Amino acid sequence: MRDNFQRCLGYVLGSEGGFSNHADDAGGATQHGVIQVVYDSFRRRKGLVQRHVSLITMGEITEIYRSMYWDKVDGDELPVGIDYVVFDAAVNSGPSRAIRWLQAGVNRCAGTARLKVDENIGPATLDASDDYDFNALIDAMLDERLGFMKAARNTNTGKALWPVFGAGWSNRVLGYLPKGAKVRNADGVDDISKMMVKSAVAHSQPLTPAKAAPGEKVPLVPALIPKKTVQQAAQPGSPLLVLAAAALAAILYGASQWPF
Repeated sequence: MRDNFQRCLGYVLGSEGGFSNHADDAGGATQHGVIQVVYDSFRRRKGLVQRHVSLITMGEITEIYRSMYWDKVDGDELPVGIDYVVFDAAVNSGPSRAIRWLQAGVNRCAGTARLKVDENIGPATLDASDDYDFNALIDAMLDERLGFMKAARNTNTGKALWPVFGAGWSNRVLGYLPKGAKVRNADGVDDISKMMVKSAVAHSQPLTPAKAAPGEKVPLVPALIPKKTVQQAAQPGSPLLVLAAAALAAILYGASQWPF
């Protein structure tokens, strides 16, 4: 397990902003992304008196986001970067839809119905979430999400929501588009999640023989590289395996020249 929750929470809260109560938003009064009905349910479960969502504390916000969104999508079990995409979608559109878009994204990357799109995250979905190129999976999930948004309607009035919220949703998912500009800023879920992937892979450190437990296999590549790449690299005659062996030989030769 790894904990990327606080980092992801900071980005999500940056997208959610402060208080809102838009007439076309069926969620009604909302503070930092938490709607009144969710806040009421949270306080009821804790035996606390009901109060307006505008009075919510940061401690309550953090607890709600972790228990009702992050944990619902098994955020700690998802690859870094993928966890943020799924978490942000869960907050914006509900955990069930976020899981659905992850499963549909996997199927698009697989080119077949590998997963049943049942909105229930489990071992099969978690296992499949790191079998494909992470950037391609992010693109597939965000395509699913934007497709849903473009067709979304107010559950109370039936009014199409994209003409009202489409610009804001696009800014959140794809990055802010300044007025008159043709290129978006790199501050949307798309760019941030891919930055997380790149950073996680770059900073993943394989075990060294000195640190490996007796009988433990030592990985030759960072754990966050998709498993298919690892499997391909391990095939006899693979160019990646040859390069890895050459690099290891160079390291061992260099170590033999050290004065200690």
